[in-house]
Amino acid sequence: MTKTKVAIIGSGNIGTDLMIKIMRLSKTLEMGAFVGIDPESDGLKRAARMGVPITAEGIEGLVAMPEFADIKIVFDATSAGAHHKHNAVLQAHGKRVVDLTPAAIGPYTIPPVNGLDHLDAPNVNMVTCGGQATIPMVHAVNRVAKVHYGEIVASISSKSAGPGTRANIDEFTETTSQAICRCGRRDARQGDHHPQPRRTAADHARYRLLPVRGRRPRGDCQIGGRHGRRSADLCARLSPQTGGAVRKHR
Repeated sequence: MTKTKVAIIGSGNIGTDLMIKIMRLSKTLEMGAFVGIDPESDGLKRAARMGVPITAEGIEGLVAMPEFADIKIVFDATSAGAHHKHNAVLQAHGKRVVDLTPAAIGPYTIPPVNGLDHLDAPNVNMVTCGGQATIPMVHAVNRVAKVHYGEIVASISSKSAGPGTRANIDEFTETTSQAICRCGRRDARQGDHHPQPRRTAADHARYRLLPVRGRRPRGDCQIGGRHGRRSADLCARLSPQTGGAVRKHR
């Protein structure tokens, strides 16, 4: 069977991990190019050792590579800001784009929930890692009991959070919040995500869906959390409505 050639933009932890998984596990995908902007990055050096064509000249370098013509799908594992430029360039060349940043250009896609709905989308928005881990649970619970409010608490190791992740905390929060409402329960009015980076690898990933009793919060989807821009305002507005169920994280 002929495999589909793909490229990955972003030589950090996420891009490098995806490259290794494709090469070791995929029966349908084949690495065609690995793209970064730092020629000294560990990811690019590892890709070169594994025999993957590389470039350290970003999206322009990818387009200039002879392998680019055979690439059908491009995974973007950079940042929300960079993805807007990357998507514009790739769409002009007719490439299918899988967005692994919180840029949220394409439709929100959670495979267990709506994976078959966007097979023809030119840009597939994979939300965030926190969203992928928890929105299926929100969706499953909502099928048997009405979900009025969902809160995600995500903890990751600081060593696993690269500069792109740290620069996108607000986008990460907002994109996850919107996806809770649109994919977890489409008529839900409130979805909150509280990312809490840890300093050790012991609590690498910890996700919880917290039920909240009391009056249903008013207003559209909000964002919150210790690292969100509007966390204090959100807590102040929601606490009286939910009987104190929403509290600031210590």
